[in-house]
Amino acid sequence: MTSNISATHAGHWDLGGRQVARLGYGTMRLTGPGIMGPPKDHDGAIAVLRRAVELGVNHFDTSDYYGPYVANELLREALHPYDGLVLVTKVGARRDEEGAWLNALGADELREAVHDNLRRLGVERIDVVNLRMPGFAEPEGTPLEEQFTVLAQLREQGLIGELGVSNVTQDQLAQAQKIAPVVCVQNLYNISQRRDEELVRTCADQGIAYVPFFPLGGFELVDDPRLKTIAEHHHATVPQVALAWLLQRSPNLLAIPGTSSIGHLEENVAGASLRLSADDVATLDAIA
Repeated sequence: MTSNISATHAGHWDLGGRQVARLGYGTMRLTGPGIMGPPKDHDGAIAVLRRAVELGVNHFDTSDYYGPYVANELLREALHPYDGLVLVTKVGARRDEEGAWLNALGADELREAVHDNLRRLGVERIDVVNLRMPGFAEPEGTPLEEQFTVLAQLREQGLIGELGVSNVTQDQLAQAQKIAPVVCVQNLYNISQRRDEELVRTCADQGIAYVPFFPLGGFELVDDPRLKTIAEHHHATVPQVALAWLLQRSPNLLAIPGTSSIGHLEENVAGASLRLSADDVATLDAIA
């Protein structure tokens, strides 16, 4: 990859008063298999994080339940004191010893999770905290007023800069907004998973960032011949085209692809500068 690639080629977004490059980085893949335990290559993980900053990435998405604890500890080792960086974490879930995903939505659990993130990241305030609600491919839609109120109180205490929500419906977003401002929504969305089209538009209209998790398709890349054909035409990779489609979809979309490889990181950053034609976009729009 050439040295002039930069995450800023994708443009910027105002995330709670902080300008972030629309191409960010998700730390989940820095952990061991099953998002559990330490990485196979600790020094390699540190190098990836530092290279991301060199490439203009300043938005890092993380959580204390990645590992658990591993992702935040790596972030602190590699990037503390985070000059010019925006850290976004999630609370509302935990992992058991077998790696199962469990809800952790009690008031005390949420407070403890925020304090755990503060301690492991080594900060006095977290830039953005997302409340992760139950659900995955489709949110369960359970009320969130009690949980979001807890986070709003922590924000008033100065421990949190801004608030977001994850795995939510339109109604849940509206519930949260009655309690405190919401600067971002983090749901499942990518070129082949577009259940949230209306929510993306709602967020754009309100100036809210929409941050899709699994922006490149999930643990397995989107597999479609139309995607491969367009990638070949642009002398690009399939992930680069999927990422470019996402960033051209709406200006409030912030992508946070994760990787444990510097090569893949640089490939993702280069994909942010890829410009798809109207015909390309029309073809890709038909994939879902």
